[in-house]
Amino acid sequence: MMGKRREPRKDIKVPVRIFGTDRNGQVFSEKVFTTNVSRHGAELVGVQAQINKDEIIGLTYGSNKCHFRVMWSGPPGTPKDGHIGLFNLSPEKSLWDFPLPPPGFDGTVQDARDRRAHPRFKTTNSVEIYPDGQNAPIRARTADISLGGCFVEMPNPLPKGTTLRIAVWVWDTKLWAEAKVITSTPGFGIGVQFTQISEQEKNQLQQFLESTIRIQR
Repeated sequence: MMGKRREPRKDIKVPVRIFGTDRNGQVFSEKVFTTNVSRHGAELVGVQAQINKDEIIGLTYGSNKCHFRVMWSGPPGTPKDGHIGLFNLSPEKSLWDFPLPPPGFDGTVQDARDRRAHPRFKTTNSVEIYPDGQNAPIRARTADISLGGCFVEMPNPLPKGTTLRIAVWVWDTKLWAEAKVITSTPGFGIGVQFTQISEQEKNQLQQFLESTIRIQR
């Protein structure tokens, strides 16, 4: 369900390129068009790839590039067939070269995010990743985080399905979890799902997220 938008969008058709991994694990790259955009999202038309909801994909417009989360895709055989709705993970970056409506709240995005088991919050935390069988850490940072996982920015991401141990810096403490790569987007990073985390670590992460909510409000 796409929900009701509360943030005004600009109806505009411009060419963009999207790339990432489809629901079969195959890498895709397509030239498609926007049908409307806002600071926090976009709707695209002409999409051939079958992409899972919550997948992270890359989008380029001219020489600008951002990554987006797929919030919905139009069912086959309906007027929205070939359409996808995207949520901008870096709305502070300048992507479009035309004016947009004033920023506001997008009910479409929020409704979809609220249905998550663990809502994600945009926050930058340093992380250390130890893929199974590797002793040297991969150092990176998160783009967003929740009690259930995080998105880690990596130009050369680990393959989907990789199991790993991850340390997330929260304030001046390292929180540890066993995890698995559930999405992998070349040029952007990996979606990580926590598979095992202690109650103590989880409580500390919860406190951090609650403080983040207060700050973002």
